[in-house]
Amino acid sequence: MTAPRTVRTKKRATVAATDPKSPNLTADQLEEFGNELDALRQRVFADLGEADAAYIRMIVKRQQQFEIAGRALFYLPPAWPLAVAALSISKILENMEIGHNVMHGQYDWMGDPKLNSRIYDWDTMAPGENWKYGHNYIHHTYTNILGKDRDIGYGILRMDEDQKWHPAYLGNPLYAFLLMVFFEEGVALHDLEIDRIRTGERTWEQTKKVGKPIIRKVSKQVLKDYLLFPALTGPLFLSTLAGNAVANVIRNIWAFNIIFCGHFPAGVATFTEEECENESRGHWYYRQLLGSANITGGRLFHILSGNLSHQIEHHLFPDLPARRYPELSVEVKALCEKYGIEYNTGRLSKQLFSVARKICRLALPTRRTPAPAPVPVADDPLAA
Repeated sequence: MTAPRTVRTKKRATVAATDPKSPNLTADQLEEFGNELDALRQRVFADLGEADAAYIRMIVKRQQQFEIAGRALFYLPPAWPLAVAALSISKILENMEIGHNVMHGQYDWMGDPKLNSRIYDWDTMAPGENWKYGHNYIHHTYTNILGKDRDIGYGILRMDEDQKWHPAYLGNPLYAFLLMVFFEEGVALHDLEIDRIRTGERTWEQTKKVGKPIIRKVSKQVLKDYLLFPALTGPLFLSTLAGNAVANVIRNIWAFNIIFCGHFPAGVATFTEEECENESRGHWYYRQLLGSANITGGRLFHILSGNLSHQIEHHLFPDLPARRYPELSVEVKALCEKYGIEYNTGRLSKQLFSVARKICRLALPTRRTPAPAPVPVADDPLAA
């Protein structure tokens, strides 16, 4: 009798093969798992309508109101903290709940050119076209595959034991802090892939094509935030310039923490290219689940995070409106329980602490305790 085909995925942590976080699924179970998630996606997509359109239009309206309030309050020096707070909220909403989600194509079905993924370009230094290729395609296709997903460490951080240690990684905590403060700039420069130029994998000629839109976008943002709007306040130029800079930093810190807590806390898995060869739809879903984590919180917290506090649901369904992720999370969690797959979620403080701990730990040489090798199954091309 032929042994059942199984799919096994290695955890990148000291996890035994019998740990429920790293379950073995038969090929039939994996296919069924994928079919159930496909059906869930189709059901929600078929249900999209006026409530979803009204929601994103309301968010856009609130974002614009906060921006107008912030810009206006800079004319009143005593109200400077309120101006910074309003502008920070505006920038967070625009980047997280509007820009990120619109450029994923979540609202293309509306037919509104202002909310179309091919046209929209967000209020940040990263050019939309560059970001959509590096994020929507590379990251979401090859999520947490070492050597393919360039968001693992953003080219400067060591975030996994299988990233070869080098003395330069002793600066891991410092690099993470600088990336957090200058996250807007870091995301823009990420597409230059300087590390690949250094190793000869990418030519300067190729980099020039990517760099030109970055220069244009950075120039536009600097002109707007640090010259034009401060100049409009006349003698309050320096005060307004400082306020814009502080609002950008607040947005950067918030975005960095939400994104890192969704991708790098304890329990999140990475994969090798070999483990994902000839990957089925079910295995792709399986990889998204094990390679993501959620953050618990209230409705306002989820809105300000762009619902990336539901990073698991976002990786499973990147083109569905993010406002649907909270309701989807209930059914996704139930499916995880059904198939014995860990659903990684926790408070912001918990996830943030585990990310910080990982950044510091991986600054030093690490020796991963190998998990017991699974028994290979001859007729399973995906067996680890």
